[in-house]
Amino acid sequence: MARAKSKTIQRVELKYPDRFNVIILNDDFTPMDFVIKLIIEVFNKNIEQAKDLTVKVHKDGKAIVGTYNQEIGEQKVNEVTLLSRHHGHPLKSIMEKI
Repeated sequence: MARAKSKTIQRVELKYPDRFNVIILNDDFTPMDFVIKLIIEVFNKNIEQAKDLTVKVHKDGKAIVGTYNQEIGEQKVNEVTLLSRHHGHPLKSIMEKI
C-alpha cells in the first residue's frame, strides 16, 4: 500500500519588540535653555522641535521626546540623567511602555 505524503504547514509569527516613550518631566530648577540643548543633543531634534517640546514640558509637566525600543530608551534616560547631573540640574526622564 502506498502512503500519501503529508505536508506540514508552518506559520511564523513575527513579534516586534515592545516600544517605549521617553518622557522628560518638569522641575522648577532646570533652565529651559539647558533642556532645549539636551533635547537637540540626546534626541536629535531640530531647534524648533526642541523649543516646542521644552514649552510642552513646562506647561504640561511632561512631554514625550522620543519613542524607542527598550535598550535605546534606557540609554536615552541614562544620558539625560548623566548630562543633567553633570551640569548640576535635577532634570528627570522616564520610560513608559506603549
